[in-house]
Amino acid sequence: MAFGIKREEITEWKSKIDQGEIAFLTHYWLDDRFQHMKTVTKAGGKNLEDLAEWGRKYNLKKEWIHQRIDGYSHFDLIGDIQYEILKKEGLEQHISRFNLKRR
Repeated sequence: MAFGIKREEITEWKSKIDQGEIAFLTHYWLDDRFQHMKTVTKAGGKNLEDLAEWGRKYNLKKEWIHQRIDGYSHFDLIGDIQYEILKKEGLEQHISRFNLKRR
């Protein structure tokens, strides 16, 4: 279940994807399968090959892409991978806003 996110943030994320960018959306999240995780970052892209290529530099597998018919396919990033990718992508505002730390 997603929460703590504003409609404007989702709209901005989708707009960046529509423009061909790899876009990032971090929000609070609860899932019984990952009880110790409190946030997720969606790294999305319109072109699946471009998204897969982006993911390869972080050792993310193409089959991990959540493929969506609405065009907003994405990787779900959680835990240390989430922190490391946000750091490398220069997205410290996501890290500080959600008080993310390496485990």
